[in-house]
Amino acid sequence: SPRQSDLMIVSGTVTKKMVPAIVRIYNQMAEPRYVLSMGACATGGGPFKEGYNVVSGIDKYLPVDVYVPGCPPTPEALIFGLMKLHEKVERQSIAKVAWYRKESSGFVPVPILGPDIFDPRQIQLIRENTLGEGAASRSSGGGEVRVMPELLSDDVKQNLEAIRTRYLAKMKQPA
Repeated sequence: SPRQSDLMIVSGTVTKKMVPAIVRIYNQMAEPRYVLSMGACATGGGPFKEGYNVVSGIDKYLPVDVYVPGCPPTPEALIFGLMKLHEKVERQSIAKVAWYRKESSGFVPVPILGPDIFDPRQIQLIRENTLGEGAASRSSGGGEVRVMPELLSDDVKQNLEAIRTRYLAKMKQPA
């Protein structure tokens, strides 16, 4: 169970479909929690990094404490990474770590998923951005989730094209 773990080891190729589940597991872990990125695939996407469904590094979604290099990583590299994590834990002072304070940090990582996957928690925002103000209140009842209407008007098409252009421009900028 994630609630009893202190360390998450992310290994292998991470796909866009896996990211929400990994972030959810990370959020379920109790403080203090640590993340170890193991291997070239988890750290930077590995040989599959050009794939449309591959995430180029888990550190874009979770705060990674230790990176273990290699493809595949050797057992010695994993043990060395665990020793470095142990040293990091030993250097922490109880007075300075965020998980020991009474007030919470409020930081909860939410993955930025891209155009082909949407976050169901943001459906109202998606409706307002694509259909205009008040679209969330005009939505059909019955609990069904309908992000896009069947027929789009010209102004909605222009709005969608502007959003798509902004997204593509953002993706072309070097990080």
